[in-house]
Amino acid sequence: MKFLWILLLGATAAFAQTEDTPVELTGTLAKVRKAGALTIAYRESSVPFSYLSARGEPIGYSIELCRKLAEAIGEAVGRELELKWLPVTSETRIEAIVSGRADLECGSTTNNLERQKRVAFSPVIFVAGTKLLVKRGSPVRSYRNLGGKTVVVTAGTTNESAIKETARRFKIDIRMATARDHAEAYAQLEAGRADAFATDDVLLYGLVAQHQARQRYEVVGEFLSYDPYGIMFRKGDAQLAARVERVFHDLAEDGELERQYKRWFLQRLPGPEGMGHSLDLPMSPQLEALIRAMRGKPE
Repeated sequence: MKFLWILLLGATAAFAQTEDTPVELTGTLAKVRKAGALTIAYRESSVPFSYLSARGEPIGYSIELCRKLAEAIGEAVGRELELKWLPVTSETRIEAIVSGRADLECGSTTNNLERQKRVAFSPVIFVAGTKLLVKRGSPVRSYRNLGGKTVVVTAGTTNESAIKETARRFKIDIRMATARDHAEAYAQLEAGRADAFATDDVLLYGLVAQHQARQRYEVVGEFLSYDPYGIMFRKGDAQLAARVERVFHDLAEDGELERQYKRWFLQRLPGPEGMGHSLDLPMSPQLEALIRAMRGKPE
């Protein structure tokens, strides 16, 4: 929780500052002004943050927030920007930003100190943590039951590190399997090649809703990690960072963050035929506190 309050205080300080209109565009703003386009990296199966619609187009909570950012960036550079889309995985998403192939990464990416060495993050958009997805009737109820069991994780995620650390710390013989993305990891669990799938709890609930599998699967166990999500962009880009902070302040003050949250977490999800379920996941007290900080009025 210490990291949460560091983020909260940092957000409050940032919004207390005044924003000056830059005389000359630099960094990403100069890049997209010249190109007339902004590239958004997205995930294909991170429900409800970033996934594909029935038409194969990126949709989700993070995608909508990035569209708001794109509009504001267009206003900042004085021209309407074409949106280009780049699919990424957990393993390729950071490099897509660092290399300049994408300008924003809009998925379900945890903001942690290790990643901050390479990329920058928006204010926190969601707070999650690692849990386990198992078939109903499974003897696995928590990490304590994982001895001799196979746990599948998505490669390149904080969940992979969390399971390895759990195995080391509690001296549990956990067999690890990796998958390219969340959809592949779920498929391994469904095929019986894994006893549990470990990832952020909200993504597990999203996958269960997507596959209409509430009667077959359940999310169990204690939180094995703390994962505050943010939108990634290039590190060391002062103009873009100021624009991102200002946009989130405005979205929080206007109530748009709460409206988008209700749209994607408390209402029926759009998507491929047969989804149509709601996650029914109320906003956490931690995220409520962070949104208050974005408005510049922390308790």
